[in-house]
Amino acid sequence: MEDIAQRLLNGDQRALSRSISMLEQGSPEAAGVMKAIDPHTGRCYTVGITGPPGAGKSTVVDRLAELLRRQGFTVGIIAVDPTSPFSGGAFLGDRIRMQRHYLDPGVFIRSVATRGQTGGVPRLIKSMVRLLDAAGKDVVLVETVGVGQTELGIMGVADTVLVALMPESGDAVQTLKAGIMEIADIYLVNKADRDGAGQMAAAITAMLQTSSSQPEWAPPVLLTAALTGDGIEELWDQIQKHRAFSEANSQLRSRRERRREQEFLEAVEEELGKRLKTQIDENPELRSALEAVAAKGLEPYSAALDFLDSGFDFKPRWNPRPPQADDRG
Repeated sequence: MEDIAQRLLNGDQRALSRSISMLEQGSPEAAGVMKAIDPHTGRCYTVGITGPPGAGKSTVVDRLAELLRRQGFTVGIIAVDPTSPFSGGAFLGDRIRMQRHYLDPGVFIRSVATRGQTGGVPRLIKSMVRLLDAAGKDVVLVETVGVGQTELGIMGVADTVLVALMPESGDAVQTLKAGIMEIADIYLVNKADRDGAGQMAAAITAMLQTSSSQPEWAPPVLLTAALTGDGIEELWDQIQKHRAFSEANSQLRSRRERRREQEFLEAVEEELGKRLKTQIDENPELRSALEAVAAKGLEPYSAALDFLDSGFDFKPRWNPRPPQADDRG
């Protein structure tokens, strides 16, 4: 794994792609690569973009990547897609609108399936960002599936969060209900050439002004037409201003520290889940405990605590009893 890690640090795209594949497959070798490259991370800047379907997120990412390349930056793009019910892979695959970047060695694009994980952003996205960072990407753009109550996971990935809306997004109050007020560093009203864009921007601005919280950073509300590229340069200017603000008051460092802590906890939780499934398949005592719980011989919550306290060496004690007339499951 040292060879793959060194090649990745030298900017080898194949080594980067292989490392991401190992992460997705849950390969034990991926841990060795992550450990080797970790001291070389922390240089890239991560921008997350979320919003309702149809808001033009992919086009915004495409135009941002184009602008960044003109300015000499290398770019990583991670597109989080719904999971295919058949293959388990990314349903939309690599985005069609981004295909013109595929032959550019300064751009790396990868689609990732949500795999049913809550928060809309799989845990491995954080590790993927660090791989792109170690491979020398200056900016990483992470596009999520959509926005809603479960889409707040982008906060745990990005240094700057963009929320893209469109004039047809409906009543702006729904924006508040979706939790967007808590996650956005910059708002975009995309497709600004359509009727109602100005009213949508004004509604968002009004809600920000009447918000009970008064953040130090006032999220700007921008009008963009990503299809033609209008407003993309102003968007990049605002991203840079937010970065400068976050670095000046140490918010960027704090956000990244919290991100690493959360990644550790998520990895522990995920690994415990995998080991529990293995135990169910291989440990007759645990299978016996599940049967006992199902038959009301053991109470689920207390039995779970006993199992954890035993260090996965659970030897349940229970006396099977016939179902009672008042058993309701």
